Amino acid sequence: MSAPFPLTRSLYPADTSRPVLDLSVGDLLRQAAAEVPDRTALISIAPDRGPSTWSYAELLRDAGHAAAWLLERFEPGDHIAVWAPNIPEWIVLQYGTALAGMVLVTTNPALREQELEYALRQSRSVAVAYAESFRGTDMAALVADVLPNLPGITAIPFTTWFQDIRAVDPSGVSFPDVAPGLPTQIQFTSGTTGRPKAAVLRHRSMVTNSDYIRTRCGSPGGAVWVSAMPLFHTAGCGMAGLGNLVQRGTLVLAQIFDPALMLSAVTAYEADVLIGVPAMLKALLAHRDLGSFDYSSLQVIVSGGDAVPADLVETCEKTFGAGFSTVYGQTELSPIVTQTSPQDSAQDNRSTTGRPLWNVEVAILDAATGTVTPVGVEGEICARGYQTMIGYLDMPEETAATIDGDGWLHTGDLGSMDERGYVTVTGRLKDMIIRGGENIYPAEIEAVLLDHPAIINAVVVGVKDEEWGERVAAIVELDPDGAVPSEQELHDLVRASLAPHKTPKAWYVSSDLPRNAMGKLQKFRLQDRIAANALRCLGD
Repeated sequence: MSAPFPLTRSLYPADTSRPVLDLSVGDLLRQAAAEVPDRTALISIAPDRGPSTWSYAELLRDAGHAAAWLLERFEPGDHIAVWAPNIPEWIVLQYGTALAGMVLVTTNPALREQELEYALRQSRSVAVAYAESFRGTDMAALVADVLPNLPGITAIPFTTWFQDIRAVDPSGVSFPDVAPGLPTQIQFTSGTTGRPKAAVLRHRSMVTNSDYIRTRCGSPGGAVWVSAMPLFHTAGCGMAGLGNLVQRGTLVLAQIFDPALMLSAVTAYEADVLIGVPAMLKALLAHRDLGSFDYSSLQVIVSGGDAVPADLVETCEKTFGAGFSTVYGQTELSPIVTQTSPQDSAQDNRSTTGRPLWNVEVAILDAATGTVTPVGVEGEICARGYQTMIGYLDMPEETAATIDGDGWLHTGDLGSMDERGYVTVTGRLKDMIIRGGENIYPAEIEAVLLDHPAIINAVVVGVKDEEWGERVAAIVELDPDGAVPSEQELHDLVRASLAPHKTPKAWYVSSDLPRNAMGKLQKFRLQDRIAANALRCLGD
């Protein structure tokens, strides 16, 4: 540590007591396969088929076939996109591109035609590997429609891919030396405020971060993790996937999130760790047959990607008899910056996102002046260290706007830090509403609305207004079994706690709040719905 504790300023120095793992993803896989070749590395599960398994030796073997197959067609450094759900071909391609020195471009299988074309073009992909279909979407047909607009991109159908790659003998192929500082993946940002940007991430960053996450949550060596986290996100292929290699553990990978499938997997494979966003955990707790499953093996539950309510943490701990670990970060940081430990106090585990992980500096900077705030004072959460992205691909201005001249990556999230370094996320800077020159933070209003017993979720957004610049609008999701509150009732609730200018002037009801694949609310889509008169007013 380079600063005394307790802190007086919101600046947590890098804890260098653990090493940065100077490894490529391919090196990590080779090490794991050499140490535990016969241990089960991957179990792929789905509701409509039996499990498929790979030992570490088998996983390395298939990854080697994939790398050789790729090197016959492409060059090290080329960008290979993957467009598929959580299937084993995805994992093998991830490790195959790593061994071949290529960069994996991860894309959401829910993308529509224009979104897919944008992702492939923006990422400069030379190929796209894809599943035949997903959730009723003919993905092969969409790829066929898109590729004529993108000359030079090769289609790689996953339909016969294992058969194709296993026909290639890798013994005569010269694999490149892949430096840990080179790009391993291009991950698209969540796009909660606009079109996604392509963040370029290093091997070293993702490997090391996955190790630190596992250490902080107390996951044991050789642990069995059950995950339905999307592989196209860093939580799925990094936290769960690469972390599995680091610990020489077993990843039970669900093709889709299905509560019964997940609970059955926890029981059948005696899982040590369950990972899921808050919405997933709520669905598990609400499953009608929850009590019929055996989850006594669970040691810890890991969650993040959206605000983790204190009552959810408490309910999970009591129901599953497991510890809880909340993670906070973003794609640009490979991805996790702060994390709670199951050994933290109940108060810390329920009200904070924990302390920074190793080898990263975290600061709370005043949004106006850029100076470090005193402890306890809100500002923008910023971080710098080994895990910072290389940048946004072909977007130098956006990169410079995110990573400042001192190397601080600006998350756009508001938060505070206490004298011990524990961070609390309080809102999002970009969510700020400016009404008549007054700054309004939606999180403050949302917290008041959530105190109403009939409100399950509350979202506050700014809507364009000719007179004030913006006016405050609230969208609430109501308890179907509760009494419907009136606009006046909610108006009075907010006015009782907050200043008049913070009180919403428009009230809407929605039972389908738009979220991305990680469960994050997409406020820009709600603003679009309001502008299109596509939301029901509360009084209607």
